[in-house]
Amino acid sequence: MTNARKLTRVEQKALRPIQILDAAFDEFVANGFSAARVEDIADRIGVTKGTIYVYFPTKEDLFAAMIRHISVPLEDLLKEAGELKGSHEQRLRSLLMLAYQRVAQDRRCRELLRFVIAEGSRFRDVIDAHFAEVIEPLIQRTQLILDEGIVAGEFRKAPAANADIVVSPILSLMMDLLIHDSKRRVDLQAYMEAHLDLVFNSLSQSRPQGVTDQA
Repeated sequence: MTNARKLTRVEQKALRPIQILDAAFDEFVANGFSAARVEDIADRIGVTKGTIYVYFPTKEDLFAAMIRHISVPLEDLLKEAGELKGSHEQRLRSLLMLAYQRVAQDRRCRELLRFVIAEGSRFRDVIDAHFAEVIEPLIQRTQLILDEGIVAGEFRKAPAANADIVVSPILSLMMDLLIHDSKRRVDLQAYMEAHLDLVFNSLSQSRPQGVTDQA
């Protein structure tokens, strides 16, 4: 069996900020911002507290950088959303399934919601920037698919053609997983299929128009 190549000092130095941010994520999840200590973050990766401050001058700077770091999966989702192909129904279905994959597979996406709720008032600028750069564009992308689908005749013009409504079950699942963690088992496949069934039955052109649709 071949031994893994040992990293050079230059490579180790290049990786250090990522190691610090990963350790900071674990520490902030475990203890929250106020109780988390920089020395404990340093201990997680075997460096001194001074090393942390070389890259991040304050604990506040470290937390803000950590938020940006764990937002990467959602930034990737935004990029993938812009590259989806097919009909509007296929694109919307693919986008929702990609979002579920992020929620189910990447703990950072779920914990990001915890930080937004718990530390939003303390780091208003950081949270607002995250919303403007990642969350709002994702919602806008979803709404664009819905609007274009209506124009193309794939979706009917209805109250259900609202991006906030369409994505809300995903946020609900994130909250559920955050609150109950492993104490409550969620059948992700069944949950996702039920969500998609509700969305596309509501948007289907074959569905009879209701009173609320004519308002």
